[in-house]
Amino acid sequence: MAHGHPDPTLRGRDLVGLGGMLAGAVVLGLVVGLLVDHAAGTSPAFTLVGIALGIAAGAVAFWMRVRSALR
Repeated sequence: MAHGHPDPTLRGRDLVGLGGMLAGAVVLGLVVGLLVDHAAGTSPAFTLVGIALGIAAGAVAFWMRVRSALR
């Protein structure tokens, strides 16, 4: 673009990276929840908490990355 301003659009590679980041956060939360459940001898309690925290962390990271890309 003119005057050295970056293009505010997200390209395909950016979207793939965002999807991978979101999926990775959910999978990481799932794995940590499963490990804690296994260690504590509980059934799905920490797995569900881990998934919820993974979704929340992924959503926050997703929003921050998109917001900074569109500035």
